[in-house]
Amino acid sequence: MDTIKHRTVEVNGIKMHVAEKGEGPVVLFLHGFPELWYSWRHQILGLSSLGYRTIAPDLRGYGDTEAPGSVTSYTCFHLVGDVIALIDSLGVEKVFVVGHDWGAIIGWYLCLFRPDRVKAYVCLSVPFRPFLGRDPKIKTVDGFRAACGDDFYICRFQVIYMR
Repeated sequence: MDTIKHRTVEVNGIKMHVAEKGEGPVVLFLHGFPELWYSWRHQILGLSSLGYRTIAPDLRGYGDTEAPGSVTSYTCFHLVGDVIALIDSLGVEKVFVVGHDWGAIIGWYLCLFRPDRVKAYVCLSVPFRPFLGRDPKIKTVDGFRAACGDDFYICRFQVIYMR
């Protein structure tokens, strides 16, 4: 674990914490909720020993990455923009992407919006669900609530702001 390097990069208007190790083709790990880069520590060590450059950021609002105060700063466009800016900062055109949970959803949006930047995508735990978030009349959380119920963890962790 001591050999994993940590740094902060400026991406898409925020400062993002990144853990990385290795040289070679880039494997980008996107963590789930409520996780951090640390969730990927074993995969970072394993794949970097096989000739890959492994990158695991703390996503927007998590860990040592900045958390903008407005809820409007967390759209899929912001999150994919963060990932694209991170890829740009690495100086590579395409990356292998591995996403889990919340990171898997971001990975799906990345593949939809910017397939030109993805060599391959490995999705863990969250299949592609076009019925969630694709209808502009249905908010993503409302789609989860309708499909999975109020006890689904994403629904349970919502905070209602009274205006």
